[in-house]
Amino acid sequence: MSETFATWIKPEDKSLADFMEGRIARKEERTYDFNALKFQADYDPKYRRAQMRYMGTGAAGVTSDSNTVPAEHFTFSNMVLPAGCEGPLHLHEDAEEVFFMIRGSIRLFLELNGETCETILKERDLVSVPPGIYRGLHNYTQEDAVMAVMIGNPKPEIPTYPADHPLAKIKREKM
Repeated sequence: MSETFATWIKPEDKSLADFMEGRIARKEERTYDFNALKFQADYDPKYRRAQMRYMGTGAAGVTSDSNTVPAEHFTFSNMVLPAGCEGPLHLHEDAEEVFFMIRGSIRLFLELNGETCETILKERDLVSVPPGIYRGLHNYTQEDAVMAVMIGNPKPEIPTYPADHPLAKIKREKM
């Protein structure tokens, strides 16, 4: 079995309970990380939002988080989307991205080869965005929204922005 799947194998010196405890991410042990996408908010406060990581580190640019379940095939986090915030148009070339609205409502923007569309996602709605399609969002409401985000890659590449978007020109530091 390859090294990638080593976290799936229970070490002989651990009980099943101890092994499984390391594969549980409890809400009370999570914190919202407003620094994961801080470079965007530094450019424009409308991009301020937070990531709460459960499995892996997602694609926000955070390279390690010892308080997450190891990711084997996908990452999983929650995002807090403050009222009025925007998530800039971006794409993942290497992974499908799934958004599941836990609370609130957002406007989702999609673009592929110059063709655009948008839709409203409300509580308990889900969208699966294939690799190579630009996606962006706007919380158009007066209340914070929360969505679960799953990315189909254990270590996704940092997303890219359209060439004409100001964020495409910003150099990012790994966190």
